[in-house]
Amino acid sequence: CGPKYHYHGKNSETTNTDLIILKVASLIHSGKTVAIKGVGGYHLCCDALNEHAVSMLRRRKQRDAKPFAVMFRDTETAEEYCFLDGKEKEELSSWRRPVVIARSKKKLAPAVGSGLSNTGAMLPYTPFHYMMFEALSTPAVVMTSGNISDEPVITDDAEAVQKLGAVADAIVSYNREIINRADDSVVRFSCGLPSLIRRSRGYVPQPVCLSWPVEGILATGAEQKNSFCLGKGKQAIMSQYIGDMTGTEVYDFFIESVERFRKLFHFTPSVIACDLHSDYLSSQYAAKLSAELDVPLVKVQHHHAHIVSCMAEKGLDEPVIGVSLDGTGLGTDNTIWGGEFFLATLSDYTRCISFDPVPLPGGDRAVKEPWRTACSYLLKYFGEDFDFMSVPSLATIEEDRIRKLCEMVKADVNSPVSSGAGRLFDAVSALLGLCMYQTFDSEAPMRLESVVEGGTDDHYPYDIDKKVMFGSTFRAILADLGTKNASYIAAKFHNTVAGVILDASMLLRKEFSVGTVILSGGVFQNSYLLEKSSYLLSRNGFSVFTNNMVPANDGGIALGQLVTASKSRK
Repeated sequence: CGPKYHYHGKNSETTNTDLIILKVASLIHSGKTVAIKGVGGYHLCCDALNEHAVSMLRRRKQRDAKPFAVMFRDTETAEEYCFLDGKEKEELSSWRRPVVIARSKKKLAPAVGSGLSNTGAMLPYTPFHYMMFEALSTPAVVMTSGNISDEPVITDDAEAVQKLGAVADAIVSYNREIINRADDSVVRFSCGLPSLIRRSRGYVPQPVCLSWPVEGILATGAEQKNSFCLGKGKQAIMSQYIGDMTGTEVYDFFIESVERFRKLFHFTPSVIACDLHSDYLSSQYAAKLSAELDVPLVKVQHHHAHIVSCMAEKGLDEPVIGVSLDGTGLGTDNTIWGGEFFLATLSDYTRCISFDPVPLPGGDRAVKEPWRTACSYLLKYFGEDFDFMSVPSLATIEEDRIRKLCEMVKADVNSPVSSGAGRLFDAVSALLGLCMYQTFDSEAPMRLESVVEGGTDDHYPYDIDKKVMFGSTFRAILADLGTKNASYIAAKFHNTVAGVILDASMLLRKEFSVGTVILSGGVFQNSYLLEKSSYLLSRNGFSVFTNNMVPANDGGIALGQLVTASKSRK
């Protein structure tokens, strides 16, 4: 009386479950890809030990380098391939069955992780998964979202045949409709606690219990890694991961999910909160809905929302030192913020210290091409006479392109100014030759963290007052390039940023007599930086908090918007 499965191959179809399992196993053994309907959407599956199979999946899915999640046969197999401590093992095998980011131990096919030092591990969680592994000889399969590029995961059977037919060699569906689309959740452990990177299947719609009423507030979240949030009584109900709202498919999914949550929770907004950036689709939707329903619209600054998201889940209602490090967020001065030190409460904030802003030549293109940001930092601190070709990684770029880039910055043409911490990590990653062109979000910082092997407490010099100046940092990095390896330089750089966080916090504690520090923003998904910063702050008498129940990245923004709207409107 369970669901009835259907196999749709290139030359055959069947509804015999035993035969379907054998056909799927045969395809995977022969290096093929199968699209399998799961709980919240389709997955694409192939042998994680077969380099040809994984590379072929990458080409077909149009996913150049972003790491794939891997489903292992059981916990024992996962431990063969990953270093797992007790808490990671417990979370991996919990009923939520998330993807757990763990340090790699035994090699899978190189194309699975694209050179990164971690593996996204998961275990079977549907009967079909268990039956499939009974027939498989391989102990591990790639299990990645069934979609093309950045579109939402596919849930509809007809759409799966149409779109995934070009990616997969067979499609396995069943006769039950997926009502609520949901990706796999992703968790990483830092400081001994789980940090959600993607909050979706298994964690949603479990509410975040608050100490303040938030009834009737709808928060629409950010542009990237979007999730929204609605308030019922003293509970914040976060949506599943929606995605990057840069295309119509994701935006349609967002609207569909908002309407479903409104019906499911019998919710009618009386206040709507959104990001300060009016060009975000989430903000435009909020403004439109606010006008339609004739209810107040509250705009919340991006980095303040990051800080409040952590305060909310920890139940803090007091002045704090808010350290918000991410890539992009509109500031009140209409520049791009992202390396921010606030004195913050739930309703308001003061921007006290920030990273020294740098032009981003080409705007969004600088995010996709980190070498541009590296050149901009060098131009800022060492002038146009600097010999860019003396840097080995930059010597791979045509000299004329760098010259034109410098002219663009000097003429202030398409070079918005940014204090984003993510761009600083991009620049250092490019200087080390780790990532000159990003093929997925945060690739440059991830590759920079991936080469860190620890073993040093050394750090680079910097200057800090109202701005954190990195001129001496870059000078010292350039001096190390010829004599030190990438692992040492990367560790030393991470230690430098942790030192900046400590010094800035000590300056603000001295000025405002506040000893609680909040660490939030996407940069704090970096385990090494989070653990180093937390250790230094705790050792110096600070109480330190970071996000655990909702993502520190933009996936947690909506919670901060919700609580700030509640507090600011009393």
